[in-house]
Amino acid sequence: MSRMLSRFTLIFTAVLGLLYAYLAWRLTEHLAACLLLALPFLLAWIVPLRYWGDRREERHPLDAALHVAGYLAMGWLNFALLLALLRDALLALTPALPVLHAALLESGPALVVGLSLAALLAGFLGARGGPRPVEVEIPVADLDPALEGFRIVQVSDLHVGPTIGREYVERVVRMANALQPDLVAPTGDIVDGPVGRLAQAAASLAELQPKGRVFLVPGNHEVYAGLRAWGTQFRGWGIRTLVNEYTLLDQAGARLLVGGVSDPTMAAFGEALRPDAARAAGHGEGRAFRLLLSHRPKLAVDAADAGFDLQLSGHTHGGQFFPWTLAVRRVHAPHAQGLSRRGRMWVYVSAGTGSWGPPLRLGTRTEVTLLRLVRV
Repeated sequence: MSRMLSRFTLIFTAVLGLLYAYLAWRLTEHLAACLLLALPFLLAWIVPLRYWGDRREERHPLDAALHVAGYLAMGWLNFALLLALLRDALLALTPALPVLHAALLESGPALVVGLSLAALLAGFLGARGGPRPVEVEIPVADLDPALEGFRIVQVSDLHVGPTIGREYVERVVRMANALQPDLVAPTGDIVDGPVGRLAQAAASLAELQPKGRVFLVPGNHEVYAGLRAWGTQFRGWGIRTLVNEYTLLDQAGARLLVGGVSDPTMAAFGEALRPDAARAAGHGEGRAFRLLLSHRPKLAVDAADAGFDLQLSGHTHGGQFFPWTLAVRRVHAPHAQGLSRRGRMWVYVSAGTGSWGPPLRLGTRTEVTLLRLVRV
């Protein structure tokens, strides 16, 4: 881990240095402005080096504020870089338009800074506004009549941690319960830090209803945060964690199988912990509606082959904010966000109930999802 972090540190520092040189060249003329521009780069540099990897559990009085400031700096740099590149592209295209060209030369730096701050504010307010309820109908051929209207509430990528606290979690739980689910499915990355630091902030997850029908699959961030400890905590809250296993539910005589697979990061702890949709499908259980919880949507290939009817996933966040929204759609297509199909199996990918890294949402919205099974 330390070797990987050292290599990451060198690469990350070099990339930030190049970006700083470019923005300082294009946006600043005086030493004071050049030094001021260095501050967001310094904040963005500190966060991964101090809080990621083996040093995740270190906490000091100013850590929370420093962590959030670093993530906000990353968000601002994202928008500032995009706008600076756009300005340079327009400068290259407008020599024949002297008035516009001169305005871009003279006022362009101030415009880049102003618009990037406006985008940062809009994204921050979008994230802090919290999730909205999203309702999705899943049409199922030959669905058992007893499962008609069955209500599944999905919470995904909540990321309780530096930017998501107790009040936000309580709001999510109230919204989920108000949707009157028959089953609740937290599909990974619910927490983003160790139990000792975050158990109090996440404690209202114990109030999710209905009791005994809350099933969670781990995401990569549960693995980073200490999956064994969190698994124990989740059990204490009445939340069952499914790792390459399944459970059978009876709904007014209808059979519903809920399977869950591990996150690929768990394979580092042994071959038996690789995602295994076939094991989670319970083929010996006979006919049933089969629901798979998988943090990563890319496992849909295996899930469809294993005979699942519906897969619920997260992980992508929908990209959170521009331009990552475009990148995610390309990388994770055709299961980047929302409802799609893999053969006869439906796949729903949540855009996330919270946010990770920069607490920004621009071009996406956080959600608590209600999925209703309907017979066709």
